[in-house]
Amino acid sequence: MHLYTPLISFNWTLLMIWATVMVLFIILKKNFFEKVHNFVLARETAIKDSFSNAELTNKQADDRLEEYNKRLLNSETEAREIVKNAKIKADAQAREIIDNASKQASRIISQAEQEIEREKAVALSQLKNEIGVLALMAAEKIIEKQIQVEGQAEIIDRIIEQAGNSTWQS
Repeated sequence: MHLYTPLISFNWTLLMIWATVMVLFIILKKNFFEKVHNFVLARETAIKDSFSNAELTNKQADDRLEEYNKRLLNSETEAREIVKNAKIKADAQAREIIDNASKQASRIISQAEQEIEREKAVALSQLKNEIGVLALMAAEKIIEKQIQVEGQAEIIDRIIEQAGNSTWQS
């Protein structure tokens, strides 16, 4: 018996095991390791793409938020401008209405003054006619008393003069 036996002994079995392991390694490398490696690479690429898409989506969302804020600010400005323009138009229409009302009131006042003047002229004319009638009645009374012709003319002239005078007009 040998006291000393080598740890690994070289025999044909060991060589066959090594050959089998190498063939198995090559088969696994061709069929399994490359597929796993390709799967891991594809998964890594998909994850990187997801992160870049997420960043792109966040950037787009930020851009849209900024655009929305600008539109909101612009719409507030436009609303103020619309209200301002509406107020200006309303003020202009109010001034136009007031001006038209003032013109119409002035026209009505002018027409009323003209009507008053006509009525005054008609009344003055009627008053003169009545004074003329009164003068004739006075003349009749004077004739009844048989005053001289010269005195009658003087009295009639004075009555007519007073009828045309401004004291009768007021």
